[in-house]
Amino acid sequence: MTNSAEDFSLAAALRATEGWDDPDDLVDDLEDPADDEAADDGFVSGYADADPTTGDLDLVERHELRRVAGLRTELEDITEVEYRQLRLERVVLVGVWTEGSQQDVENAMAELALLAETAGSEVLDAIYQRRQSPDPATYIGRGKVEGLREIVEATGADTVICDGELAPSQLRNLEDRVKVKVVDRTALILDIFAQHAKSKEGQAQVELAQLSYMKQRLRGWGGNLSRQAGGRVGADGGGIGGRGPGETKIETDRRRINDKIAKLRRELKVMKGTRDTKRQERRRNEVPSVAIAGYTNAGKSSLLNRLTGAGVLVEDALFATLDPTTRRTQTGDGRVYTMSDTVGFVRHLPHQLVEAFRSTLEEVADADLIVHVVDGSHPDPEGQLNAVREVLADIEAGSIPELVVINKVDAADPLVVDRVLRREPHAVAVSARTGQGIAEALAAIEADLPRPRVEFTVLVPYARGDLIDRIHKDGEITTLEHTAEGTHVTGRATEALAGDLAVYAV
Repeated sequence: MTNSAEDFSLAAALRATEGWDDPDDLVDDLEDPADDEAADDGFVSGYADADPTTGDLDLVERHELRRVAGLRTELEDITEVEYRQLRLERVVLVGVWTEGSQQDVENAMAELALLAETAGSEVLDAIYQRRQSPDPATYIGRGKVEGLREIVEATGADTVICDGELAPSQLRNLEDRVKVKVVDRTALILDIFAQHAKSKEGQAQVELAQLSYMKQRLRGWGGNLSRQAGGRVGADGGGIGGRGPGETKIETDRRRINDKIAKLRRELKVMKGTRDTKRQERRRNEVPSVAIAGYTNAGKSSLLNRLTGAGVLVEDALFATLDPTTRRTQTGDGRVYTMSDTVGFVRHLPHQLVEAFRSTLEEVADADLIVHVVDGSHPDPEGQLNAVREVLADIEAGSIPELVVINKVDAADPLVVDRVLRREPHAVAVSARTGQGIAEALAAIEADLPRPRVEFTVLVPYARGDLIDRIHKDGEITTLEHTAEGTHVTGRATEALAGDLAVYAV
């Protein structure tokens, strides 16, 4: 094997996903594969033979290290390769405790820290204040603002993240007093979505949410707010296309954002039509649909992979996957149905995201069954359940049958799992990582799928084996007997299938 920079880059990225603990092991394998019996065919060639899934490739790309060209011209040892170390934003977290117990606010701050780390920052400190309501001027009180400024100066932080949606005036006042950038919870979640969106529709939805959020928070300093001229005196200001003398730069920016929002909505409307066409095809064939919904990082993608072998991206991070994935699968008796993974929810999910992702969330609203996944190892699984159900109610999916799946029981406290099982009468406990309880979950899903409506009793000639195949896929067989004249079948079928079987009714 040649020790090229490309091979090392791929191997390093794979090491990040496979969990190698010692970097020297990688160097040894690359320098002399004969030293390791498991490396007879070479690590990279072995990876190619493993036929990785799309999720594996996405994870490699997300963790890949890029070599910095030109730092060293002669490499005598591969360990001398240098890499760029990304400088993470250094942040301080701020929260306001208005209701609930102290455990609730600590869980909220822990979640905010995970969101900040997912966005690519280093959390230095966190503070919260007990108040009846956030301060209308600075979110936190005057004394806490001074304390926050001292913490920022002492830690060298360059960003403050607040656990709430701040008004433009609150953002401006806080930045003026602490002298660093201030970001609220909504902007933080939007940033994570922008990093993880991959499909064209997902990127358009995130951009629409970002622009809707930014439109009311445009700011300018000095000349940026001054009036512009137009027409022939355009060299001094707005020029052709402006609204003439009197229009300010911030008004021009807001108008351009409105134009971009309108364009994105038109594009999403076309994409929604494509999604609706696919959904209508499933409705016409009466194919039952199951939507996997739940809190972010509860293990929805892992469960989909375990149930259907979808091979989608799995990562221990918040909002790791945003684009919905639908897979066709079948029950134990052969009935076909679809299973869809959806975007994860979170406490106080920004309403801009709910509006932008409404076409995607319609997969949940149009499902015949919702598999509600909850993280059994989370400190507050009941809070996760309530947060998800609030969003389901917003998208008018609250009346759809629901099966609660308590995931990660291999890492959860058994007492907590038992408590949730007692609270939720229709629930199963599973571990998508180990496979524990998966058979019970599949049985519960199949039992909750809608049954075909039309009962039938037919004698199908042996020449019409295609109808027997359709009965297995689209119907439900009660009895099946092979006779001299043909196959005698009783059961239930869809209206379309029952119409084709009517000619053979007995």
